[in-house]
Amino acid sequence: MIINHPLLGPRDAQEFVYLGDAAMINRPDWQAENAAEAFHDYLYLRDNPAGEHRELWYHEQGDRSWLVVTRNTLTHEITSVELARDVARAQGRGR
Repeated sequence: MIINHPLLGPRDAQEFVYLGDAAMINRPDWQAENAAEAFHDYLYLRDNPAGEHRELWYHEQGDRSWLVVTRNTLTHEITSVELARDVARAQGRGR
């Protein structure tokens, strides 16, 4: 599988580590009233969708960037690759 890195171009998937659902970048607020329940859900509850899914990948053997990859879990077709920092900033997180 080839991942088209936004900065480095096409890279073999073996350079990356799959880290799960891209929703992981939306860590709960530890000071919220329901923080314990929110962190339980954040850490232990995962969807396992068939079809298009946004995933978090880490470029371990490259520039060590975090990517949000939109991939079809049935066909492995990749339709979008974004830097995770750009996704987080678009959601109002980070600087």
